[in-house]
Order: sequence, then structure tokens, then C-alpha cells
Amino acid sequence: MIPSNKKAYTWVRKALIAGFVLILAGAIAIWYLFTLKFDDTAQTKADFTVNALDFIHEFEKGDSLANTKYAEKIIVVTGVVTEIEKADTTINLKMADVESGSYIIFAFQKQNMAEPKNVKEGDKISIKGSCSGGSYSEILGTEFISFKRCIITK
Repeated sequence: MIPSNKKAYTWVRKALIAGFVLILAGAIAIWYLFTLKFDDTAQTKADFTVNALDFIHEFEKGDSLANTKYAEKIIVVTGVVTEIEKADTTINLKMADVESGSYIIFAFQKQNMAEPKNVKEGDKISIKGSCSGGSYSEILGTEFISFKRCIITK
């Protein structure tokens, strides 16, 4: 009987060590993701330069294909600002296709908040940012494309 208890003890010990290693690996992965820093958008070269309306129409034709092409890429979008959304700590600018209601929304980093404060609806500007992708809203019946870490280019 003693040898079988020793086998059970060895198995439990190996399971505890494996569990500890998995928890440690998970903690390291979570720490890495939460401390991940992105390159400054201003210093990053754009992968694409597009016109806002053409960009919206490309997503309307097929957002799956457009998402594959543009998601997580740095893109410069040139167009007319149709709406400005101000909140306590953020400003979002929108460029929309008035016919379809589809739009692009740009979120700005804290260090770049001064730039969009001077923008007015109707201004034609170029914005560089990381495309988060587009999606079709069944409720609104429109396509929306979101950007993060944006800056206004000169």
C-alpha cells in the first residue's frame, strides 16, 4: 500500500507544480498586455492614404474584405469633419457620408487633445490613426469605422 500512496503523492505534486507554472505564465502574459506601449502615431509611417468617402464606400461594399486590408494599420484619412463629440477627457471627430449615414469616428490620444479642439464642423482635414476596423450596425442601418490613437496631420 505504501508504494501506491507514494505514486499519488508524486502525481499531486506534479499537478501543483504544473498549476503554479500555468498561473505564473498567465500572470506574465496579462502584465505584458496591460503594460504594452504603442509607437507614437506621429512618428509612424502610414500604410495607406485614403479619401474619407471612398474609404467608407469600400467598407460598405464588404466590411470583411476591408477589415482584412485595413484593420490595425496606420492610415491617413482626408475628408470633411461632419460632427464633433466632446466629453470630459476625449474628443471624437466624425467624417460621414450624408447619403448613407455611414461614418468614420476618430479618437485622439491625451497628448494630442489640443489639435482637435481647434477643428470646426465643415473643416477639411487629414487625420492619421490606427484603424480598429469597421462594422455594420443593424439598428442604425449604417457602416461605422473606428480609429484610435489619432493625430491631425499638417
